[in-house]
Amino acid sequence: MSETGDMAALLAALADEDLLEVVVTATTGRPGLEKLHLTAVALTTPPDRAEPDVTSDTPGAAAAVPPPVSGGSGQVAMGSGVPLPPAGFGVPGGYSESGVPTFESVRDKVEQRYGTAQGMGELDRQTPAGRGADEQWQAREKAAAERLDEIRKSMRGDDAGH
Repeated sequence: MSETGDMAALLAALADEDLLEVVVTATTGRPGLEKLHLTAVALTTPPDRAEPDVTSDTPGAAAAVPPPVSGGSGQVAMGSGVPLPPAGFGVPGGYSESGVPTFESVRDKVEQRYGTAQGMGELDRQTPAGRGADEQWQAREKAAAERLDEIRKSMRGDDAGH
């Protein structure tokens, strides 16, 4: 089952109140999901206590429903049954709340690409064409070193004659 399918199964198993709490938490501070957030907030508010209408244009709108606090990896939001990422991870997927890639995600991508490039180079050298290219490179290096020695000897000989 896919990661999305697993998450959907976990969410489907939650009680209505718990699912609404997860939706409110997940949509806090996301302007594109403001209508869903407000609907979830309205559904979690008891009928005798109406929630004030807060839009994203209102200062402090993102703080209307604070996200649950996580103390570390493996922690679960109160009553939700959904694991929270460790503190400092920002939004899952390697991006901060403002949409900027995290340092960790960029570093991981660079390290992965560097490792892939190294591995490809090693594999290329193991093929017949790769070995041939290495042999040609070594032959050229040897010829260049010999030619440089000849030039140096000839210059020393010319200097000694003057």
